[in-house]
Amino acid sequence: MGVVDDRLAELGLSLPEVVPPLASYVPAVRSDDWVWTSGQLPMVDGQLPTTGVVGGGVSAETAGELARICALNALAAIKAEVGDLDLIERVVKVVGFVASAPEFTGQPSVVNGASNLLGEVFGDAGRHARSAVGVAALPLGAPVEVELLVKLRAR
Repeated sequence: MGVVDDRLAELGLSLPEVVPPLASYVPAVRSDDWVWTSGQLPMVDGQLPTTGVVGGGVSAETAGELARICALNALAAIKAEVGDLDLIERVVKVVGFVASAPEFTGQPSVVNGASNLLGEVFGDAGRHARSAVGVAALPLGAPVEVELLVKLRAR
């Protein structure tokens, strides 16, 4: 196990299996020292634990926990692509999509679930630029979806 795997274990977390694509795409793509993930839903054992819109039937707190799961799923996709999370030099960008009721404006607090996890795992290297976008609906009725861009250590 590497340093990042050890840190995940200290936090009581483990990486899930990579979520299979729902359509014609791959979970992550590496180009030189960069890895982009596809949008990751908060799948747990192949299922969404919750569906709906935030500010409607889903609370912001629940959605924040789901964003954390999305980030773990994204890390699993990265590890499957590069083999070792210790290769990550920096989390560069996080994009979070939040299925939102029309009056809900707390998207940044929801996406904090993903951002805070990355900070806990990577420390300063987990600090990143970010977008938190409210949308009408997400695939399968998911309340949140997260994608990552990471820079790898030079080979």
